[in-house]
Amino acid sequence: MKKIYHLSTCDTCKRIIKELSPSSDFILQDIKKEDITAKQIEEMHVLTGSYEALFSKRARLYKERDLKNQNLSEDDYKNLILEHYTFLKRPVIFVDDQIFVGNSKKVVEAANQAING
Repeated sequence: MKKIYHLSTCDTCKRIIKELSPSSDFILQDIKKEDITAKQIEEMHVLTGSYEALFSKRARLYKERDLKNQNLSEDDYKNLILEHYTFLKRPVIFVDDQIFVGNSKKVVEAANQAING
């Protein structure tokens, strides 16, 4: 599978997608317009081994709900991501059996290597 979960209104996501210049066989899913399904989050979890790894602690709602002072379980992370797209660390890039989560320079470089060789 070749897919990128992103937010079309996010300048960082736009910059990364432009930098990666994925081929036309990539599916781009704007998570604000098309909700993440339980099946999709499960596919991500299989490759990351953790819902927390998929969770964005930079999300405004994370601060607003004071979630940092709560002891969140893996199920909590999963349910929060399914509840609101902002909790997914973006972008999430699938390249066959590899997954790249987030926008750190190291992650983007690894994704670029997997996509463009």
